[in-house]
Amino acid sequence: MRLGSAPRIAPLSFLCPSPLKDISLLSSRIKRLIFGSDSSFPMADTPAASYPMIGGDGRSSYAHNSSFQRTAVESAQALINEGISENLDIKQLIFSSPSPNTFSIADLGCSVGPNTFIAVQNIIESVKFKCLADDLCSEAVEFQVFFNDHVSNDFNTLFKSLPCDGQYLAAAVPGSFHGRLFPKASLHFAHSSYSLQWLSRVPQELLDKKSPAWNKGRICYFGAPSEVFEAYSAQFAKDMESFLNSRAQELVNGGLMALIVPCFPVGIPPSQCPIIVIIALLEATLMDMVNMGLVSEDKVDSFNLPGYNPTPQELRSLIDRNGCFSIEKMEPLVRNRGLVSESKNQNHILPVRAAWEGLIKGHFGSEIIDELFDLFNKKVLESPIFSQVNNNQVQEMFVLLKHRVA
Repeated sequence: MRLGSAPRIAPLSFLCPSPLKDISLLSSRIKRLIFGSDSSFPMADTPAASYPMIGGDGRSSYAHNSSFQRTAVESAQALINEGISENLDIKQLIFSSPSPNTFSIADLGCSVGPNTFIAVQNIIESVKFKCLADDLCSEAVEFQVFFNDHVSNDFNTLFKSLPCDGQYLAAAVPGSFHGRLFPKASLHFAHSSYSLQWLSRVPQELLDKKSPAWNKGRICYFGAPSEVFEAYSAQFAKDMESFLNSRAQELVNGGLMALIVPCFPVGIPPSQCPIIVIIALLEATLMDMVNMGLVSEDKVDSFNLPGYNPTPQELRSLIDRNGCFSIEKMEPLVRNRGLVSESKNQNHILPVRAAWEGLIKGHFGSEIIDELFDLFNKKVLESPIFSQVNNNQVQEMFVLLKHRVA
């Protein structure tokens, strides 16, 4: 369906009527068409439920509360341009491929925009510039963009806000990027920003009361016993292996993948890392609600955030161990990573709520959400860490990978 001069959306009406009322059914039907059956390709080891960022266009939505992630995407523009210029063989990949003149891009973990559109636009402009530099006709290249996120992602809001410049064909690909999403050798460029820190599942050992990794009274691995940290680290390693193996199947030989991964710098005290402080404050808020009789202690004991931030060295080691990609570039993004308190309001809470509300609501129910975030906000505003710029929050690593020629 074409809407004015908006990007062309690949026709999916034969799969599911528009608007998409059952995106999980659509995902299943797409996979049957592409792979033959739902079970004929490797799937991610994920739980049945997923809780993406808050959709829509409201005050708490991710679309209005993702400027921190947007800055990372914008900071990577020059690196992506340079990476494409130096490492992408346009003539071989496009003009000598089985589908000549088509360049396929996937943004993995796209959420609801606008950050995904900024990343895609930069990739397209970089490829066009590369074509001109190689004396190739960029106008002959047709771009196909696949926007991927969990099946419960708000794709309707995403596609309502597509840029109106008609530069590419656009399609939604719902499903976990920890498993296969596309046919073999069908992508030329994959991109993922601020997504790989999310685990496919909470490590199961954390929920076993008989396990030394039982994470009683905590919601993450910070300040927890070593067994808890090891369980998180092992799950991240497993997820990265699945992610890289899946992309190795889907990218053409010589295809590129750009990643922005928030890592923890080695040697920084937890008290100087705002994200650790935020998690500790949320944990304290939940325990306050237990003491107030609003939440059961068992509920808190069984809640763990499914996120893990590796060190840069750990990330590099996992990529090297996988062996499917060469690391063309891996360096910290240069930008202001600090959180600045602009005013005594909920500005600090809204981005956190946009990212975590779905997880919290899925575990505790919707009844406590408003009161939880009100109490949480009070703790955040009282915390001294947000009264100053702090560049030690995370070390955002830009990673450019090239699929090794088989």
